[in-house]
Amino acid sequence: MEFSLNQVALLIRGKVEGDGEIKVNNVAKIEEAQAGHISFLANEKYEPQIYTTKASAVIVSEDFSPKKEISAALIRVKDPYMGFTDLLSEVDRLMSLAKKGIEDPSKIGQGSEYGENFYLGAFSYVGDNVKIGNNVKIHPQVYIGDNCSIGDNSILFPGVKVYKHCVIGSHCTLHGGVIIGSDGFGFAPQDDGSYKKIPQIGNVILEDFVEIGANTTIDCATMGSTVVKQGVKIDNLVMIAHNVELGKDTVIAGQTGIAGSTKIGENVVMAGQVGLVGHINIPNKTTIASKSGVSNTIKKEGTTVFGYPAMEINDYKRAFVGFRRLPDLINRVRELEQKVINLAPSEEK
Repeated sequence: MEFSLNQVALLIRGKVEGDGEIKVNNVAKIEEAQAGHISFLANEKYEPQIYTTKASAVIVSEDFSPKKEISAALIRVKDPYMGFTDLLSEVDRLMSLAKKGIEDPSKIGQGSEYGENFYLGAFSYVGDNVKIGNNVKIHPQVYIGDNCSIGDNSILFPGVKVYKHCVIGSHCTLHGGVIIGSDGFGFAPQDDGSYKKIPQIGNVILEDFVEIGANTTIDCATMGSTVVKQGVKIDNLVMIAHNVELGKDTVIAGQTGIAGSTKIGENVVMAGQVGLVGHINIPNKTTIASKSGVSNTIKKEGTTVFGYPAMEINDYKRAFVGFRRLPDLINRVRELEQKVINLAPSEEK
C-alpha cells in the first residue's frame, strides 16, 4: 500500500508542509523510521528525534515550531496522536480487507449465508444457519456454532470460538483465543455433597464496535443473554460470567473477573486485576483502580474506588495513611502502657 502525503492529509484532516506528492508506504516510530515511512511527534521529549529521523514525513501539531532544519515533510494537525491513530486505523482496515475467499480445508454448514468480500481461513468451521455480513474476515482455526450471526466488517482472529446462538455485531474485533458463549459456572449443591450442573441455555450478544482481547472468555447466560453493549473494549485474559451486562463504551483491563448477573453501566473504567462479585450494580462513569475487589453495589455515579474491599479512593487514601502509621502508634501505646505500669506503685501509696 502506498499513499501520497496529500491523501494522508485528507484522511487525517491535516495540512501538508512540503511536497504533497511524496509517497509513503509504511508507518513507524520516529526514531526507527526510514525513507518511505511516516511517523508522528506528540510528546515534546521526543522532539530531538525529528531533526535526525529518516522518515519521509512526520505528523506534528499545528503549533509545532521547529528549532532546527527538518528533512522530512510535515503534516500539521490539531492532535498528532489522534491523527496518527486515524492513519493506523485506515492502514489496518485496508490490510484486513485484502483477504478474500474461502480456503481449504474449511466447512460451511447448511443454510448459512455470507456477504461480499468474505474471508474464511483454512481449518475453520461455520455451523448451520449462520448469517454473516459483508467484509467479514474469519481467520484460520475459528469455530462458529449453529444459528450465530456476525455483522458487517467484523474480524475474528485465529482460534476464536463462538458457541451456538450467539450474536456478534458490526465492526467487532475478536482476537486469538477468545471464547464467546461457553457455559456459565452454574452448579446446584446436592444433599450428598455433590453438584448437579444447571443447563446454560442462553447466549451472548455483542453489539457494534466491540473489541475483545486474546484469551478472554464471555459465558452464555443461564437464560436470556449476556450482553456487551456498543463500543465496549476488553483486554486480554478477562473473564465475564453468565448474565453480566456491560454498558456502552466501558473499558476493562487484563485479568479482570466479573461474576454472574452483575450489571455494569456506561463509560465505566476497570483497571487490571479487578474482581467483582455477582448480582451487584456499577453505575455510569465509575472508575475501579487496579487490584480492587468490589463486593457491594456502588451507588454514586462517577465514583472512583480502590482497595479490597473497594472504597471511595479518598477514604482509602486516608485509611492507608493510618495504616502506615500503625507500627508507630503500636509503639506509642506500648510506651504509654509501660508508663502506667511504672506509675501504679506510687499511686497505691
